[in-house]
Amino acid sequence: MTLSRPHPRPRSRPRAHARARARALGAVAALALGAPVALSGPAAAAVPTYSVYLQNSVTGLNAADSGGTVAAHNPKGNEDHQQWTPVAVGGGGHQLRNADGSGICLGRSGTSAVTTTCGADGTTWTITEAANSTYTIGVPGASQYLTGASADSSLVQIGSSGDQARWYLTPVTYATSAMPSTDTRTLDQVSFLTSHNAYANGVDGNFASFPVSLFPNQSRGVSRQLTDGVRGFMLDTYTVSGQAMLCHNSCDGVGSPVPLATGLQRVVDFLKANPGLVVTVFLEDYTSSDVLKSSLASVSGLSDVLYRPDQEGVATSGWPTMADLAARGKQLLIFSDRTRASDVSAGQTTRNTFGVMYQREWTVENYWSMGGGLGGSDWSCYSRWGTSRPLTADSSAFHPLFVMNHFRDYTISGTAETDNAKLLNRAQNFCTPAARKKPNYLAVDRYELGSPSPLTTVGNLNTYVLTAGQ
Repeated sequence: MTLSRPHPRPRSRPRAHARARARALGAVAALALGAPVALSGPAAAAVPTYSVYLQNSVTGLNAADSGGTVAAHNPKGNEDHQQWTPVAVGGGGHQLRNADGSGICLGRSGTSAVTTTCGADGTTWTITEAANSTYTIGVPGASQYLTGASADSSLVQIGSSGDQARWYLTPVTYATSAMPSTDTRTLDQVSFLTSHNAYANGVDGNFASFPVSLFPNQSRGVSRQLTDGVRGFMLDTYTVSGQAMLCHNSCDGVGSPVPLATGLQRVVDFLKANPGLVVTVFLEDYTSSDVLKSSLASVSGLSDVLYRPDQEGVATSGWPTMADLAARGKQLLIFSDRTRASDVSAGQTTRNTFGVMYQREWTVENYWSMGGGLGGSDWSCYSRWGTSRPLTADSSAFHPLFVMNHFRDYTISGTAETDNAKLLNRAQNFCTPAARKKPNYLAVDRYELGSPSPLTTVGNLNTYVLTAGQ
């Protein structure tokens, strides 16, 4: 794997635009239903002169040089011929020069997008500002545009106007500004260290049957994780004797698994003893809503600290400040990967009625696996939930929180140590441009391993925010 040049933080450019937070109820409703919503904010700036990704506004996929043709691929940093530099040419047109080939440009042949020698017929384009920070990339003198295809998300072609013909010119390296002060920074501006399969630690209790039990994702119990600075916890829940239990893959053959209520009680007790801190729990949720509701009801003090974005206007006004959450003692968010539609179709109580949010309504998340426990890794960064819910999903009202997964199929300490040391590189150079937002939750295995450590990486990300309007 060829890594992009690591650096402590993205370089800054002297542009700063405040992102509007106007209410946009229609867009928010579409977002909550899982529909793709274009990034909003101020109108797109003039055509950039720096390297960009051509990122489809509907699918979030990037246009990549694929052996002379152009295809829509999962965002993959500098590893997949996806970087282009707009260069002005005569008559107001532009070439889009591929960063990986000397003199190679984006071109067209009939209805096909191709790469060819810069200056050849079909390599001049009109790049025009469109809605919501997007652009159209058009054929001069014709109503034809570079476009994706709704029936096949892998295609990039020449076609008519429409949503699939709008593209983000996403910077390869984002401009940044300093993190706002502690009393003004909002939840969506902050990054948190997150432990993948936090319960699978071999300390708190049994979590899997043999041989899965030989590969714990963490080496420290939940209480120690909290003390160490972990603020996001990924938990898998299954039903055993009417209770939600923490198990990996299933609870079959697992002796005395840890109840979800026991794990959450540790979190609630920690938050009560540490006012001002915020924790988020992500449930990979294989329980019925009634079982989950019953288990949560047994956690003492949960309602005191539970934050309910659905009841506090986040969908229309944006996330609160960290200071506001601290002042009110609202320190815990709980998300489930179940969908509202699945609960409704099953005739179950919807989980939001007892404070568990449907994750796809409030977050975006990249695909969870970087590969097996040994050997090479895949650093591409694309949606866990497919092109119907791309990482770029956003609205003018609130910004979905970005959960960045950075771990393998199974945990080997040496591999985790190597991967964790590269977390900052992947976060900044692969996943930030893929999502057009900074990761809020960085989920890793064996969080204590790696140099720099994952906690150090989170601290680095918490020194800046991305400059709006790109």
